[in-house]
Amino acid sequence: MPGQAGPVGPHGQLPPSARKKKGRARRTPLRKRLRRDRTLLLLCLPGILYFALFFYLPLLGNVVAFQEYQPFLGFQASPFVGWENFQTLVAEPEFWLAVENTLEIAVLQLVLFFPAPIALALLVNSLIGDNVKRFVQTLVYLPHFLSWVVVVAMFKQVLGGAGTLSSFLNDNGITVGNIMNNPDTFKLLVTSQVIWKDCGYGMIMFLAAMAAINVGLYESAAMDGAGWLRRIWHVTLPGIRPVIVMLLILRLGDILTVGFEQMLLQRDAVGPDASEVMDTYVYFHGVVDGDWGISTAAGLMKGVIGFALILAANKLAHRFGEQGVYR
Repeated sequence: MPGQAGPVGPHGQLPPSARKKKGRARRTPLRKRLRRDRTLLLLCLPGILYFALFFYLPLLGNVVAFQEYQPFLGFQASPFVGWENFQTLVAEPEFWLAVENTLEIAVLQLVLFFPAPIALALLVNSLIGDNVKRFVQTLVYLPHFLSWVVVVAMFKQVLGGAGTLSSFLNDNGITVGNIMNNPDTFKLLVTSQVIWKDCGYGMIMFLAAMAAINVGLYESAAMDGAGWLRRIWHVTLPGIRPVIVMLLILRLGDILTVGFEQMLLQRDAVGPDASEVMDTYVYFHGVVDGDWGISTAAGLMKGVIGFALILAANKLAHRFGEQGVYR
């Protein structure tokens, strides 16, 4: 009929097909959007170039994993060997030793290190007084900005054979030996070093998430008789759960990276059997020994496994109703 507005839904709304057509009709052309947002795009350009040049462009170098690469011949002249480097890699006992050590340290860091920033953030967030809170935050941030050379030297001064703690315990009849040179406790040692160095820096995201929680929820819980522990369990932790899930997914993608410089600095003290991880394996086989193809194959396998873990963890987060890293 003349003047009829068209089909509508049950609540006076347009059906999905009509809304989609309406949205397409109102969509701004790409050229106009680029002209409108040119200032923001120019501001993003240095970051885009940084990631393109130092992260995405080097991915082309993974072709070395399928070549018997010689630096003087280059990519084009080096002979193509297919999967031969991967077959050689999986047949090496040293590679599986590096994988075993990497997984053991990764599991320890996931179990012991990942909850540590959450616990520290809960503790700092419960402090009364902004001045005290800022002082504690600054204090626990500082170790993150120390290099691993300084951190390992500090641990050696405390836990080494002539270290402060070792000397104190030995003087009181408790023989502990040189903890820094003990291969049996090395994995726990490097995990404790990571906790001491990066726990304070890792709590930043959790503190920011806690600051976004409505204070009225705490007041309502307190009026209902909830103690501090129940307020943390029923208000704080659910409020920061999306951040926890997101960071856990990102951590799983990076789980095979357990600290190259940290392991390299302590390799001579405990030996390669305890400290050889995938990063040091790639370094010694590629840079030191010149086995570029095998080391690139190991790095490529590490990247593919990390990427698969991110996809799987993100899919699992969606199954439990969480946002995850992406939709």
